[in-house]
Amino acid sequence: MALPSMFHMHLVSDATGETLVAIAKAATVQYQNIRAIEHVHPLVRTQRQLKRVLSDIAQEPGIVLYTVVNKALADELETHCQQLKIPCLAVLQPIMQVFESYLGAPQTPTVAGQHVLDADYFRRIDAMNFTMAHDDGRLPDNLSDADIVLLGISRTSKTPTSLYLAQRGYKTTNLPLVPQVPLPEQLLEPHTAFVACLIANVDRIADVRRNRAVLMADRDLESYVDRDLISAEIAYTRKIAAQYGWPIIDVTRRSIEEAATMILKLLQDRKSGLKSESEPSRA
Repeated sequence: MALPSMFHMHLVSDATGETLVAIAKAATVQYQNIRAIEHVHPLVRTQRQLKRVLSDIAQEPGIVLYTVVNKALADELETHCQQLKIPCLAVLQPIMQVFESYLGAPQTPTVAGQHVLDADYFRRIDAMNFTMAHDDGRLPDNLSDADIVLLGISRTSKTPTSLYLAQRGYKTTNLPLVPQVPLPEQLLEPHTAFVACLIANVDRIADVRRNRAVLMADRDLESYVDRDLISAEIAYTRKIAAQYGWPIIDVTRRSIEEAATMILKLLQDRKSGLKSESEPSRA
């Protein structure tokens, strides 16, 4: 029996659908030779909205994953899929069953409960505003206002990593490292921000810089992609990291999410008074 080259996948949610998208991505990446055609149906909270979804599923049947709190809507979706003989899964149900069993208490279903406008939500908004205002060398006057400071030479993913950390609720600022430019005094004075240095190998940085040079149609960037100069910049990063005891994160083969996760682990280790193997000793 030949394997399919593609399949339809319907993600039905009474909220934004972000949880379903993340779960579906984690599953589909395990089947790289089969393309998933994703149909996201967010904010499905009424019979009328569900009816449109059921019509779409009937036209392009496939795997159905859902997070719908309303039992009547969920039952109708399940029945519809049974009639079409296609799989249908309430992705959070197995997790909630474990919680109920362990806690000995029933769940209290809340539509879009993970998106409630609580203190944590506003903390993340505040962190995002702070990070966008303090990008690419625009350090705050008081560095202790930041939770995290990222240092790195050009094209080491400082900005996207900062924004991801901000989405997690951490006020983050970043500073480009240039060997000929001294570090800002405020960085060397006492502060509570956690400082980490980002590096990548010469090949990756050279490739990214070359692509940027082409995109910007700038013919005066030969030194920008010079491998020997890039190597010297990386050596400079390692030198100051060792000098001030700042941890180094190599982003060569790490995604933004992985780099950010490692930074947060190092931060948590510092708060716990632990010494991570990834963190160099102070000079």
